[in-house]
Amino acid sequence: MQNAESTVAVIMPGTGSDAAFVREAFTAPLARVGVTLIAPEPDPHRVVASYLDALDAAAEQHGQIVLGGVSLGAAVAVNWARTRPEATIAVLAALPPWTGAAEQAPAALSARYTADALRTDGLAEVTARMQASSPPWLARTLTRSWATHGDGLADALEEAAAYIAPTTSELRDVTAPVAIAAAGDDAVHPAAVAEEWATALPRVHVQTLSLSDLATHPSALGHACVDAWVAVGSA
Repeated sequence: MQNAESTVAVIMPGTGSDAAFVREAFTAPLARVGVTLIAPEPDPHRVVASYLDALDAAAEQHGQIVLGGVSLGAAVAVNWARTRPEATIAVLAALPPWTGAAEQAPAALSARYTADALRTDGLAEVTARMQASSPPWLARTLTRSWATHGDGLADALEEAAAYIAPTTSELRDVTAPVAIAAAGDDAVHPAAVAEEWATALPRVHVQTLSLSDLATHPSALGHACVDAWVAVGSA
């Protein structure tokens, strides 16, 4: 891990999530290694484009950046790092969602199902069902972020499900160190995807945690990513 003094990290939310969750999860973990967080708010009508705008703007201002994200945000970050190696210090990839096309990946299936339900039943009804079936911490987080997305939530979910994550061969081309946080008990983001990425990436470390760690505090996710970054940097 190189000297992180004056470094910024652009960390992008996952599907249907928001910048507030990223700040909860990554502000303190990045601060302990001297990195300042930039958490872009997704535009629900152009999620990936809004992330790319934030990455390009940060790279233009700072030259080199740390970048990363949760789920969809992790996939976008790795794809950007592959094409912009000169601007990439490291990638922090939390809960990778799939490799290549989503197809029947659990995270994509969930996004498509929720988008269909939103178009049929509306945000209030779908939010109520989510609250009844989710752990309290996740229900609180999604209630807030879904309200932020508002009428654009279904579009955002469908865009995410159609996103092409890096393929195995593309992962082999990533020259920057990649720090992966994987949850062994997350059925939506299977740890097998993280292992698939790790097998292909040239410079990588995987740090594991559980969803119960996130229930205690979202910063567990950020700490896992930063710990993995320290580990891959010292390898």
